[in-house]
Amino acid sequence: MENEEYEYWLSGPIPNVPNLLQPAAHALLQSERELKKYTEDFPKELLWAKTAGRASVGFHMNHITGVLDRMITYAKGESLSEEQFQFLKAEGSFNLTTEVADLQEQFSTKVAEALAYFKTLPESSLSEKRTVGRKKLPSTVIGLLFHAAEHSQRHIGQLLVTVSVLQSKL
Repeated sequence: MENEEYEYWLSGPIPNVPNLLQPAAHALLQSERELKKYTEDFPKELLWAKTAGRASVGFHMNHITGVLDRMITYAKGESLSEEQFQFLKAEGSFNLTTEVADLQEQFSTKVAEALAYFKTLPESSLSEKRTVGRKKLPSTVIGLLFHAAEHSQRHIGQLLVTVSVLQSKL
């Protein structure tokens, strides 16, 4: 059961997620919680603002959703679709009509999809070889899913700093 007093990794196992994927599941759920927390009441007009030459909050929110989607696709042994390539191309695009809540929901939806996928995986499949991108770089199912989780956490940290700096200027 979730207890917001603790980070997800201290809240016990997530039902039906293989033991080896518990850390990735916890990291994704922590990212989702922190994304909502750090962008709660974040001004829409600052969504695409950059500070110190770093990526915007909107980019980070789009990017973690896109990376998670792409890593799941690769973990399934599939190639990216044209829609996924278009999403990748537009991750950092300035768009004044984008709502913070929509970006939050977009990531939450992708996290739910990822956890549903995790629940379908037998642990014996986690070491299966997979490739990444057009260059077919080597990885494994667990490598891709772990990368999606740690990559999300890394961008949440960057997002927090950007949010803090931008809001300190208000």
